[in-house]
Amino acid sequence: MTIFALMTIVLYGAFSLGHSAVEKTQKSFEKNQKLRAVDELVGSYIRSAYPYRSSPQGAPILFTGEEAELTFVSSFSLAMGGRGMAKVRFFWVGNENRPGVLRLEEEIPVRVPSEEDNEAPEGISNGLVVREGIKKLRITYLDPQSDEEKWEERWDAREKNMLPRAVRLNYLTEEGREIQWVFPVMMNLMAQRQ
Repeated sequence: MTIFALMTIVLYGAFSLGHSAVEKTQKSFEKNQKLRAVDELVGSYIRSAYPYRSSPQGAPILFTGEEAELTFVSSFSLAMGGRGMAKVRFFWVGNENRPGVLRLEEEIPVRVPSEEDNEAPEGISNGLVVREGIKKLRITYLDPQSDEEKWEERWDAREKNMLPRAVRLNYLTEEGREIQWVFPVMMNLMAQRQ
């Protein structure tokens, strides 16, 4: 009876350890899958950034990037099934004291302010929270004209008259894990080949 009880305790302990290891692995897998999905969504928009101008007669390109906000035109539109132009805005809603969220807002059709009234007519907008629990978001932009790798804190295409070569997003998760994504801007890379 004692031997049977000891074997039962050992088997139960082994089963319990195995079960908790499987649960821990499954939670880690789910977190990584969510991170990959966010990476793919954000990457689809940024890689498809388009040097959109309101008119071909020398109007500035619509692409403005700051440390915690990025606005540009993308040829990828989730609202239009992955096709079509959309004005996209990524931004962080948070502060230094507590984690915030990374939001995405998409507006279709693309409308740019006219030079007379400085306000664009309203289009159809939708938005979503891309990632929760983000601390200290920082967006930087790779200069395509630099011979060495030079990341800039802000990017204004009205001044530079071009898109950056790549966009890099850095942030900390609630657990303190550092995440870094680098997305090439494909239209810029295609323009360099010609």
